Amino acid sequence: METKQPNTSLYRKVWRWHFYAGIIFAPLLIILAVTGSIYLFKPQIEHLLYQDYQEVIPQGDKIPASQQIEKVKKLYPDAVVTKYHPGDTASRSSEVSITANNESLTIFIDPYTGKSIGELKDEDRLMDKIEEFHGELMAGTLGDRVVELAACWAVVLIVSGLYLWSPKNKLILSGVLFPRINKGKNTFRRDLHAVPAFWISAGMLFLIMTGLPWSGFWGSNFQTLTTNSGSGYPPSIWTGSAPTSLIKTKDIADVPWAEENLDVPISDIQGFIPLSIDDVVTIANREGMHPSYSINIPRETDGVYTLSAFPPKVQDEATIHIDQYSGAVLADYRYDHYGLIGKIVAWGITLHKGTQFGLINQIISLLICLGIMLVAFSGFYLWWKRKPKKGLGAPKAPPINNMKFFLILLIGLGILFPLVGLSLIVVWLIDWIHDSKCKGWLLP
Repeated sequence: METKQPNTSLYRKVWRWHFYAGIIFAPLLIILAVTGSIYLFKPQIEHLLYQDYQEVIPQGDKIPASQQIEKVKKLYPDAVVTKYHPGDTASRSSEVSITANNESLTIFIDPYTGKSIGELKDEDRLMDKIEEFHGELMAGTLGDRVVELAACWAVVLIVSGLYLWSPKNKLILSGVLFPRINKGKNTFRRDLHAVPAFWISAGMLFLIMTGLPWSGFWGSNFQTLTTNSGSGYPPSIWTGSAPTSLIKTKDIADVPWAEENLDVPISDIQGFIPLSIDDVVTIANREGMHPSYSINIPRETDGVYTLSAFPPKVQDEATIHIDQYSGAVLADYRYDHYGLIGKIVAWGITLHKGTQFGLINQIISLLICLGIMLVAFSGFYLWWKRKPKKGLGAPKAPPINNMKFFLILLIGLGILFPLVGLSLIVVWLIDWIHDSKCKGWLLP
C-alpha cells in the first residue's frame, strides 16, 4: 500500500510550484544536460575529428612564427591575420586565425616545414556549435535568456524537490535513499524520480551555479559587481604607468572569466617600429606563459598584443598585454591576482567544463548530467501516468493566507535571480487561469 503524502497547505503549494517548474523547464534541462555531456569531452572529440590537422611529426627545429604566418599570407593574400597559436607540444601543429571574405578561418601549419595542413571554418567547428546550443540554444540573446531562466528555475526545482522528498519518518530509509521496489507501480514511479533527484541535487546545483557566471544577464551583472568591488580582479595591476582604452579584454580576446573586464592598455606609438611576432613569442616564453597560450594580433596603431592562456587547470590561467612597439609588458594578470570571488568562479568554471582534474572530472560531471536526464524523464513519466483526462493535474492551490512563508521564499529567489522574479508574474497568471477552469487536484 502506497504511503500518502501530507496534505498541508505548504506542502501542496510547494508541490504545485515544483510541478509547474518541472513541466515548463524539464525539456530545457534535458537539452542542457545532453549538450553539456557532449561538451565535457571536447578535447577527445576534437582530437578524433581534427587529428589530421593537429598532429605533426617532429623533425628538427621549428621555423619562426613570422615565417609560418608569411606562408599563410601567401596562401591567403587578401586575408587579415588575427591570432597565432603555437602548438602546445612538439607534435602539435601551429594555428593561424584569419578573416577572409567575411569568414573566420583557422589555418593549421606544420611548424617544422611551414606547409599548410588544412583549413577549418570557425562556423564549422562541431564543438563550437554544441557550446552555442548549450549556452544560447543557437538563438542569440533570446536563447541566452531562456537558458538562464531555465537554470534559475532549476534552483527552484531543487529547493522545492528537497522539501517534498524530505523524510517524514527519519527511521525509514526506503523511498528516501533508495527506491521501494515491492510497494506497487505508483510508489516505484515516484521513487524513481525522487530518490535519484536527491542523490544528484548537490551536483546539479553546482553545475547551475558555476554555469550562471557565463549567462548574459545574471552573469554580466554579477561580473560587473565583482569587478567594481575589487573581488574579481585588483583595480590596478599595471607594471608601470600605462594609459588605458575604453575596451575590455573580452572584446579582443578569448580570456578566462576573471580577466574579461580587464581594461586594455594602449601602446605608445612615438618613434617605435612594431615588434615582430617572433619577439612576442620570446616574451611569452620569458614570462612563463602556459603552452596553451594564443597571441591576439593588434589591428590598430595603438593596440597591444594580447597573450591569453585558457588552459585546463585554473592555476595556469594568464592574460598579458604587451606594447606592440617597445615590447613592454603593460599588464600581467594571473590566477594569483584574482580576488576571492574571482578564484571561486574560476575554479567553478574549470570544474564545470570538466578540465580541472582530467578524466575523473569528466566522468563525475557526466554522471550528474545523466542523472539530470533520468530525473527529468522520470518526472515527466510520473506526471503522464497520473494526469487526468482533462487539465494538467496540478495540485489545487491553498488559500493565500496560509502560505506567507512560501511567498517570502519566492520573493527572495526573485531578488537573487531577477529573471525568475519576472517569470513569476507569468506563472502566477497561468496558475490563476488554470484554477478558474480546473477543479480538483491529483494526489502524489
